Amino acid sequence: MKIADHNPNNRNTAGRLAFLDWMRGCAVLIMLQGHVFHSYSRDDLRNGSPYLFSQFLGGIGPAVFLFLTGITLAFLLDRRERQGWAPTDRLKAGLRRACYLLMLAFLFRIQMWLFGYPFSGWQDLLKVDVLNCMGLTIGLLSLTALATTRQRVRIAGVAGAVIAAASPLVSMADWSWLPAQVSAYFVPNFNYFAFFPWASYIAFGLSAGSILRLTRSEDIARLMQWTMLVGIVLLLAAQYFSNSGWSLYAKTDYWLNSPAMVASKMGVLLIMLAVVFLWCEHGVGDKWSPVRQLGTTSLIVYWTHIELVYGRWFWFFKGNLNTAQCVACALVLWGLMLGLSLLRTHWTEAVRLFRMRFPSMAQWTGSLEPQRASGD
Repeated sequence: MKIADHNPNNRNTAGRLAFLDWMRGCAVLIMLQGHVFHSYSRDDLRNGSPYLFSQFLGGIGPAVFLFLTGITLAFLLDRRERQGWAPTDRLKAGLRRACYLLMLAFLFRIQMWLFGYPFSGWQDLLKVDVLNCMGLTIGLLSLTALATTRQRVRIAGVAGAVIAAASPLVSMADWSWLPAQVSAYFVPNFNYFAFFPWASYIAFGLSAGSILRLTRSEDIARLMQWTMLVGIVLLLAAQYFSNSGWSLYAKTDYWLNSPAMVASKMGVLLIMLAVVFLWCEHGVGDKWSPVRQLGTTSLIVYWTHIELVYGRWFWFFKGNLNTAQCVACALVLWGLMLGLSLLRTHWTEAVRLFRMRFPSMAQWTGSLEPQRASGD
C-alpha cells in the first residue's frame, strides 16, 4: 500500500500510516504459523493446547487482512472524492478493484489446480478463498462510492453490523436447492470464506478507513485511544453475552456464524490497531522492520506459502510433525517468506531504476513491475 497520498490536511501521513503495514505484517506471521500447524501437526496432537492456541491465533489473521482491505477501499474512494471525481466514476474505480481481486482469486485457484494435477479435481477451481470474499464484498461495498466519506462511516458500519447479525439466519435457512459452488459464496462454512460473516470485517474496515481519512494528523493519537477503549469494550461485551447463554437466535455456532465471534475479533483488531500505532509512533518509527517488510508484500507471501504448505512439495511433513518440529518449520517459513519479500521489493526498485536509466525502453518494462493488490 502506498501511504504517502492521503488526507491533504494531515502532516507526516506516510509515517503515521506505516502502522497499517505493520499490522498486516503481524497478520502474515500469524497466518504462516497457523497454516504450518494446520497442515503438519500429527492428528494425536490436534486436541492439545499448543495446536489449539495456534489455530485460535490463526483465526485472527484473515480478519486482519479483510479489515485492512476495507481500509484501503476507504482510502481509494476518499482520494477520488477529493480529486473531484463524480460518484459514478468513484463507483467504477471500486468495481475495478473488485474485478482485480476476483481475477487474482481465480488465477490463484488455477495455479493451485495445475500444481496439484492429476490429483486435483475440477471442484478445486471453484473453492471460495479469502480473495474471492474480498472481490465479492468490495464489489458490493463499492456502492458506498455514491455517498460522501462522512456518510460512508455510518453506512459501512451499519452494513458490517447487519452482515454479522444476519449470519446465523443465513446458516439456518435451507440452501440445498442451490449448487454448492454458489452457496459457498455466502453460506457460513468452516471450509470457505463466505460473505456471511467474513464480509463484515471489510465493511467495518471501510468505516474505520473513512474515519482515518477524516482525522487530522494531530488528532490521530486521541483517535487511537478511543480505538483501544472501543476494542476493549467490544471484546468484554462479546465474551459476556457469548457465555451468558442468552441469544436472539434459535441456533448459533460461535466459531462459525455468531455475531459475538465477529464482535470479539473486532475487539482484538481494534486493540491491535492501537497497540501497533503506539509501537510505530514511539518505538520503531519509520525504520525498516522484517514485520513491516512482510506487510508490504503480503499478496506474494500469501500466494507462495499456500503452495508450499498445502501443496505436494513437502508432502512428507503433512500430519507427521510434533509441536517442536512445527515451530521449527514455522520459523523456517518465516525466513523464506522474508527473503521472498525482500526479493520482490528489490526487483520493483531495480525495474524503477532501469526505467529511469533507459527511458526509451520503459515501454518494454512497464509490465515487469509487480503491483500490490491491497494498495492504493
